[in-house]
Amino acid sequence: MDLQSRKIEFVQEFLKLQSEEVISSFEKLLEKQTAPSEKEFEPMSVEELNDRIDQSENDFKNGRFKTHSEIIAKYR
Repeated sequence: MDLQSRKIEFVQEFLKLQSEEVISSFEKLLEKQTAPSEKEFEPMSVEELNDRIDQSENDFKNGRFKTHSEIIAKYR
């Protein structure tokens, strides 16, 4: 079966889906597969890196951060 036929068959099966969870899973998979690759990103300059470091330190000093436990709990 050629690629075009496989895509058409997939779309037909997809349209029959009734589960919101399954559709969400497919959306996430598609987003992950179509996201820009690391090769497309431009490296930041030393100045940009230092600005980000300064901002991060400022955020930490002002309590604008999440603990490891908070992050883990969010994604469980």
